[in-house]
Amino acid sequence: MASWSPENATKAFLRALKMGKGGKEPDVAEFISALAAGNNAQLMVMACAGAAGTTALALVAAKHQTGGRVVCILPSHNYLKESKESLRPYSNCVDFFIGNPKTLLLDNFKGADFVLIDCDIKDHKGVFLAAAQKGTSGHDGALIVGYNAHGKGSWGSDLRAQTHFLPIGGGLLVSRITSSKRSHWVVKVDKCTGEEHVFRITSPKRPWVQA
Repeated sequence: MASWSPENATKAFLRALKMGKGGKEPDVAEFISALAAGNNAQLMVMACAGAAGTTALALVAAKHQTGGRVVCILPSHNYLKESKESLRPYSNCVDFFIGNPKTLLLDNFKGADFVLIDCDIKDHKGVFLAAAQKGTSGHDGALIVGYNAHGKGSWGSDLRAQTHFLPIGGGLLVSRITSSKRSHWVVKVDKCTGEEHVFRITSPKRPWVQA
């Protein structure tokens, strides 16, 4: 993920405010939009508990700044029509998928660098773990954000991680994925010349999450 862009964050915040509320007081959607755009997210994946709404519009606003892709995972086909009607005229800016978000994150969207999870979905902690361990693989600095998180507890402890809870809207959990690496030295001796060759081997460890 690229470095933080204040300009993208500001423009996405204002765009989301205009798209969602017509200039009224800012809320969680605008914050999410600024967070995604400021981090220059290229693949934004959202796991919904029901129909997509203003929170999805937040990612669409970020998409306009970063040129990225927005994916919305719905729990069933029953919510597809309602989601498209809710997002008009921005529904064509979103790719809709129906299915289990854990499976889709592991199999289809491993390159996601911004994952947004509705904590009202079943097993939201399991979805977080799927995103943290595999779904965001290859993206140091990827963000995982949970909304409607009030009273749901933290998910970071499952990875011995630090996660920020923000009392915005229904509550936000914000985690950043970083990949730690460890290295060791290997000495090999050339049997013909007797010369020693020293190599430094770096191997990736499991991703961990920080606030």
